[in-house]
Amino acid sequence: MENLKGLILSGGEGTRLRPITHTSAKQLVPVANKPVLFYGIEALVEAGVKEIGIVIAPETGGEIAEAVGDGADFGASISYIHQEAPLGLAHAVLTAEEFLQDAPFVMYLGDNLLRDGITDLVNAFRSSEPDALILLTRVPDPGNYGVAELDGDRVVRLIEKPKDPPTDLALVGVYMFAPLIFEAAKAIKPSGRGELEITDAIQWLIDGGKRVESHTVTGWWKDTGQLDDMLEANRLVLEDIQRRIDGELVDSKVEGRVVVEAGARLERSVVRGPAIIGANARVTDAYVGPYTSIDAGVSVSRAEVEHSILLAGSSVSDLGSRMEASLLGRNVKLSRGDGLPKTLRMIVGDNAEIKIP
Repeated sequence: MENLKGLILSGGEGTRLRPITHTSAKQLVPVANKPVLFYGIEALVEAGVKEIGIVIAPETGGEIAEAVGDGADFGASISYIHQEAPLGLAHAVLTAEEFLQDAPFVMYLGDNLLRDGITDLVNAFRSSEPDALILLTRVPDPGNYGVAELDGDRVVRLIEKPKDPPTDLALVGVYMFAPLIFEAAKAIKPSGRGELEITDAIQWLIDGGKRVESHTVTGWWKDTGQLDDMLEANRLVLEDIQRRIDGELVDSKVEGRVVVEAGARLERSVVRGPAIIGANARVTDAYVGPYTSIDAGVSVSRAEVEHSILLAGSSVSDLGSRMEASLLGRNVKLSRGDGLPKTLRMIVGDNAEIKIP
């Protein structure tokens, strides 16, 4: 199975991360200062999948193509496939039929993050060559996901968001398919929400006696579609960083695993890791707490920030209370006038300017 291709789905409107995603694709929102989508591309390349198609939507496709390019930076060859409307994952597969042709492929949802990558999954698919291989993980709330019922490793039934889940094994946003999936996607009807569901296509394979296998993820997995998930993914990725100080420290203390990129400058500040301070950022008379990602060119002065993501070019100053569990869009200015200290928690879109009374 040498000619394995990759298909990354990067459409979707990101409605749950608005207003950030009014002006930016949700797959480009950074976790630990790297766009979520890049983690998926890197996971595929690491598993030996170098020929990748990215399915893009009309609204955000240009921005994604500009950020990712032709794949050379990742050691891959990347093509772009236009999906005119979000009509379901199985519809996205059909949209990519010309790119995939008769190659087996890995399908990866572009807003997913897996700590341990997909190399084991790809190797399992290559060695046993089933008609489909799905990735599962145990979750505390299986009723919110597609759930699999197993007989050994073999999948006997998939149920989308069951009221009474038969197992706690939820589908993770990574799938592997033989070309037979095209026939399955053409055979099914749209669901109640008007989409061609990939779970229905896989169930069609199961009902036809085809071999659908599963692989259970042991490391963490995150779908970064909501603010809390983004912050949690950011926390999990930062857990694995190694300390590196390439920037300038002036009367400042850096504790634990902290990355300070070249060009960044800390003055009279304390940073407690795990945290990352991006290139050319300025942190002055400030405290940056654990699980914070400060992107390139960000300025934090006379303020305290913890467990937050600050996107490129934003600035935070003179806050009377600690900012936490927040996501600040690009070029946002957040400052404070006079008044009693109160905790701030917010999701702020690009180019906003906020003053707190």
